[in-house]
Amino acid sequence: MRIGFVVNNIMTEGKGYTTTRLGMTAINMGHEAWVMSVADFDYAPDGAIYGRARSAPAKKYSTTDSYLRDLQSTKAKKERIKVDDLDVLLLRNDPAEDVQRPWAQSAGIIFGRMAMRHGVIVLNDPNGLAKAQNKMYFQSFPESVRPKTLITRDRAEVKAFAKEVGGKIVLKPLQGSGGQSVFLVTPNDLSNLNQMVEAVGHHGYVIAQEYLPAAAEGDTRLFLMNGSPLRYKGKYAAFRRIRTGDDIRSNVHAGGSIARAEIDDVALRVAEIVRPKLVQDGMFLVGLDIVGDKLMEINVFSPGGLGSAQRFEKVNFNYAVIHALENKVQYMSYYDRNFDNAEMAAL
Repeated sequence: MRIGFVVNNIMTEGKGYTTTRLGMTAINMGHEAWVMSVADFDYAPDGAIYGRARSAPAKKYSTTDSYLRDLQSTKAKKERIKVDDLDVLLLRNDPAEDVQRPWAQSAGIIFGRMAMRHGVIVLNDPNGLAKAQNKMYFQSFPESVRPKTLITRDRAEVKAFAKEVGGKIVLKPLQGSGGQSVFLVTPNDLSNLNQMVEAVGHHGYVIAQEYLPAAAEGDTRLFLMNGSPLRYKGKYAAFRRIRTGDDIRSNVHAGGSIARAEIDDVALRVAEIVRPKLVQDGMFLVGLDIVGDKLMEINVFSPGGLGSAQRFEKVNFNYAVIHALENKVQYMSYYDRNFDNAEMAAL
């Protein structure tokens, strides 16, 4: 199986990244694993899609550190590969990490769509990802699993909303990730609300969301694959993220810590409710961030943390993902690469 991975920039990938783990696992399972940055695509005059790609040279790796070191060094195999000849193309670049390069935010989607025309399985489905390029996508899921939310640039509307839900809300940008520009507003802060809205809305629309008291205990990242909770060897791919001090953000790189997650019927019910929409949109691998019985976020661009789940569950979930890709490639071979990509994504 020939797998391509699209990332923001090969040279800024980390040894703990889920993409790095998947690439190493693919090689260890005997597959070709080619990695491309979003700037590495070519659309040729004959309509073919090419990519300047790298592959780690060894046949087996024992650590992600050694794999990534080879991939980023002069030892790496470098080729201008024909993307159309890949079996699978995984779009693992995060548009939110490319705010300084607006052209790069949709490059994976654009070239992924072209590769899809030639029967390459592109995951997550490019058309589904196009719908999800900002947090408005979240509002397309049932209200029963979402916090009450207002999206606006009007300060008066935010003030009225805050009063409606009891004065305690969370403000964050419509576009962005990693816990940047996220504020908890309490009733005592309402006099400063205008300045907060201005700070968050500097680059666009503002999300005002009711505060969920259960957020004080952090959130749970639960992975879904093919629309269902990712389970391997009887273990769920999940972990908990815990806040530090008074910081409302549980993102690990925003100062949070991680712990083992207990996946109960409440979390499974949330997953079941969002399943139809994710399947419809061709979302192969997704990370749900769950607080109590509500979703805080649905991560469809490069969801990370499989290594954290492995750490607590002692199960290598990357094998489950690569096995799922093997099944899709086999299915596609039965139909001579002629099968709807969005449907194949969640089979």
